[in-house]
Amino acid sequence: MPKIDRKVALHLVPTPIGNRADITLRALDILKTVDTILAEDTRTSGALLSHYGIKTPLQSFHIHNEHASVDKIIQRMQAGAIFALVTDAGTPGISDPGFLLVRACHESQLLVECLPGATAIIPALVQSGFPTDRFVFEGFLPHKKGRQTMLRMLADEPRTIVLFESPHRLLKTLAEIHEHLGQERRVSVSRELTKIHEETFTGTASEAITHFGKKEVKGEIVIVIDAKK
Repeated sequence: MPKIDRKVALHLVPTPIGNRADITLRALDILKTVDTILAEDTRTSGALLSHYGIKTPLQSFHIHNEHASVDKIIQRMQAGAIFALVTDAGTPGISDPGFLLVRACHESQLLVECLPGATAIIPALVQSGFPTDRFVFEGFLPHKKGRQTMLRMLADEPRTIVLFESPHRLLKTLAEIHEHLGQERRVSVSRELTKIHEETFTGTASEAITHFGKKEVKGEIVIVIDAKK
C-alpha cells in the first residue's frame, strides 16, 4: 500500500474528463490510501474507483449539501482523518464544488494539496490556435441576471477568453458572441474532449452557428474566443 503525507488533510484529486486512462498514478495512490473520498456524484466516482479496484469509502459532497457538510468534515480532519475530493470530471473547484471546503481548511490551518491532472480548459485552449500567453477563464456565463453585462465586458477583453457551456445553450451563446463581440470574432468550440466523439470546430462565431445548428449537440463544451485585435 503506498504511503501518503498524513500532514495533508485534504487532497484535491483531478479525475479524467472522459478517457479513464488520463488519471495519474499519483492520483490512484492517493485515492487508495485516504480515509474517505468526497465525491460530487458517488455513482460516477464509484464507477471510476471500481474500474481501478479502489475500495476507499465514498461520501457525497455536492453543491446542494456542501454548506451543511463542511463543518463536520473539518471536525473529522482535526481529529486526524484524511480526505480526497473528486468531482465528476476534471479538477475539483473549477466550476465544481470545492472552494468552500478549501477555504475552511485554510481558516482552520489544515493543509491542502492539489494534484496536477485532467482539465478541459488547457487542451481546448492550446488546440484552438489562439494566443495562449495571456488568457482569462470565465466559467459559465450567468444564465440571466448579468449575462448581457458580462458579454459587453468580454467584447473589449484583450486576452483569449475561455468559457464552459452546456449543449442546450451553445447556439444561444454563439449567437450572443456574434452580436456583442462581432461577426468576425473567431471561436474554437471543443466538445466531448478525450472521448470517442471528440470534436473541435474553429472559425467565426457565424460559421460555428451554422456548423452546430445542423446537428444535435451533446457533451460538455469549452468555448475559446480569440482576443480582441
